[in-house]
Amino acid sequence: MKAPPWRVLGFESSCDETGVAIVELDDGHPRLLAQGLHSQIAMHQAYGGVVPELASRDHIRRVVPLTRQVMADAGLAWSDLDAIAYTQGPGLAGALLVGAGVAVALAAAIGKPTLAVHHLEGHLLSPFLSADPPAFPFVCLLVSGGHTQLMAVTGVGRYELLGETIDDAAGEAFDKSAKLLGLPYPGGPHLASLAEAGDPGAFALPRPLLHSGTLDFSFAGLKTAVLTQARKLGAELPVRAADLAASTQAAIVDVLVKKSLMALRDSGLKRLVVAGGVGANQSLRAALNEASRRRGVRVHYPELSLCTDNGAMIALAAAMRHAAGASHAQAPQAFGVKPRWDLAEI
Repeated sequence: MKAPPWRVLGFESSCDETGVAIVELDDGHPRLLAQGLHSQIAMHQAYGGVVPELASRDHIRRVVPLTRQVMADAGLAWSDLDAIAYTQGPGLAGALLVGAGVAVALAAAIGKPTLAVHHLEGHLLSPFLSADPPAFPFVCLLVSGGHTQLMAVTGVGRYELLGETIDDAAGEAFDKSAKLLGLPYPGGPHLASLAEAGDPGAFALPRPLLHSGTLDFSFAGLKTAVLTQARKLGAELPVRAADLAASTQAAIVDVLVKKSLMALRDSGLKRLVVAGGVGANQSLRAALNEASRRRGVRVHYPELSLCTDNGAMIALAAAMRHAAGASHAQAPQAFGVKPRWDLAEI
């Protein structure tokens, strides 16, 4: 007899997006029933980056109305839910506490169990909600915020780290380079947009660790090279900004693509999954698609709406871990958050 669908309400509040969503897992197939997302970008732009205290306060304002909206959009009653999930870490401590506190309190009020989720695992598994979901095993290129990692993934909760950043991550390289070019927060998308009008070969920027023989990353030297080039240009920078943006993006994409291909070669796997905010970059997608076509491997991405932080990926990760027996829903109780939390520790 077929088991009934398992429905999870997920909360994401690790940084500057408040995300709430409901994911249903039916016979192993996940489906997004409804989601709500509020971005704090406009609020933080005046400061050039995320202000943790403001982020926490805004999560408090947004999370309850978003939850009501999502439940209404899904047409579900509280009794139709099977569990409540929340991001336990990593992230900003105060912001994490908002989502975790609401999730545990709500679960206690309606008599449902809770599941704590690792933020990066949510990103890693998010392509399973896409129109072209992957299948295990695969290599994952996880490029989210301060994290750039390559992992061999053989199943839910079975992740082998192949390489990671030893200083600035790819997302940080985008954002910091954008700031050097005078672009507004968040810098990465603005740099990518500006790069469309530039020449990616205009400036010879470094590709750190590209020929190191390892799968580790380093983008701090690239940021320094962008700073040096911007200073050299001086008053000419506004005229050449598009070229410098395009050259910066090309350097980052080149490293990510070639390291991903090395990971596929070394692991013998034929499937690549790209996850995290930088995974929305169209230049990266185009380069990976072309490289994968030549190598005869498959590449999968999250839907663009699920590349940035969102509640859907948290609900999905909770549902998939529960179905795989990798974690178990618990009765609501005292809880804690983990601002620093290595994915290998879950």
